[in-house]
Amino acid sequence: MVHGGLLLFVLAVFIWSIIKPAIFSLWILEVLPAVVLLIVVIAVYNRFRFTTLSYFIIAMLSILMFIGGHYTYSKVPLFNWIKDVLELHRNHYDRFGHFMKGLLVIVIRELLLRKTPLKKGKWLFFISVSIILAISALYEIIEWLAFVIGKKGITTENFLGAQGDRWDAQWDMLLAFLGSILGLMVLSRWQNDQLNKLLNKK
Repeated sequence: MVHGGLLLFVLAVFIWSIIKPAIFSLWILEVLPAVVLLIVVIAVYNRFRFTTLSYFIIAMLSILMFIGGHYTYSKVPLFNWIKDVLELHRNHYDRFGHFMKGLLVIVIRELLLRKTPLKKGKWLFFISVSIILAISALYEIIEWLAFVIGKKGITTENFLGAQGDRWDAQWDMLLAFLGSILGLMVLSRWQNDQLNKLLNKK
């Protein structure tokens, strides 16, 4: 019931995001990773069921990407308002998004616990965070390649999302790194409880 409710909410946001996005070609680039992830998770649902916590994180990250794709990451209204109120030099929705993407570490941690010989401890923590850093770095490389191949057009410039910051890629990776560490510190015990309940049902 909870999983179905999460899926319906994500689908509702997806449908909203596709209605008159700021730049349709950019919308495709921004939402594609979330759509692919959702298709995979739905396809394997009966064979490999994640914990509700992992599904919640996947749903939340998908929604963040749909919102960013609809408005473009540099023009999300709420963060434009925050920018104006706090007199910031940029819209920080992309930074917020990269920090939250660090929470994907919980999904990675669950996969490692259930599908590899790794046990709870320092190595699990280290490898989980390392995978998030690798994913974050790969995403930055994809953004850069799209920018180069797209000949610095408006779509690829918005996809890159640097907003004039030469260190944007480094900031994005750092925030994903910090988000993953915080996620493991705060959510690991909750995930362990859910894993015990899920696996004991089988």
